[in-house]
Amino acid sequence: MPSPPALATSPPATRTPGFLACAGAIARKDLRIELRTREILTTGGFFAVLVTVMASIAFSAGPKTQVRIAPGAIWLPIAFASVLALGRTWQREREESALTGLLVAPVPRASIFVGKALGVLALMLAVEALVVPTVALLFHIEVLQYLPKLLPLLLLGTLGIAATGTLFGAMTVRTSARDLVLASVLFPLLSPVLLSAVAGTALVFGGGSLGELRDYLVLLAVFDAVAVAGGVAVFGSLVDD
Repeated sequence: MPSPPALATSPPATRTPGFLACAGAIARKDLRIELRTREILTTGGFFAVLVTVMASIAFSAGPKTQVRIAPGAIWLPIAFASVLALGRTWQREREESALTGLLVAPVPRASIFVGKALGVLALMLAVEALVVPTVALLFHIEVLQYLPKLLPLLLLGTLGIAATGTLFGAMTVRTSARDLVLASVLFPLLSPVLLSAVAGTALVFGGGSLGELRDYLVLLAVFDAVAVAGGVAVFGSLVDD
């Protein structure tokens, strides 16, 4: 008796990763590259600490003056180091057509933006972990007592820098003078974040309460929401062009 024909088996269905899974994979990719090369942390961290040391030497006029200068000595190095981090992050995507590979991959365009922004956020928080203790040491500030109020400022301010910088870093990635163009475009747009962060940090170091700090935190949160929502909405059309 002839054996019955074998039933055709269909290949197992592949499940497309979700939005957050794709964003997490892109962020982990950037962080793994950085752990191998340490380019951003070395250059950005060294530059940020150097600016902090120069500020402490130039403005060391007394305890009260140092407390007033310390907020700027925190956020100025962070702002400049963010340009270095963003420029190098997008430069890596230009090498060997890595950005093209991301764009042809079956992942949502918005997840690329979120993943890149999360990677920059993690790198900038690592730089801040060097800057804040350096400022505390050089400006004689007991920073541990201010951490409960300082950490929300650092997180919200850095998120706004990372989201805005990631979006405009994608705009300038194909230009030859991308670092100059990025800095010229980015700093005016970040002025609400930097001014709010500096003013809020000065209020923290001046002994202000959490209630007095609330307006600055709300302003930073609103800016972050607009930056993230705008990046998610327009990033796809931006990189497709």
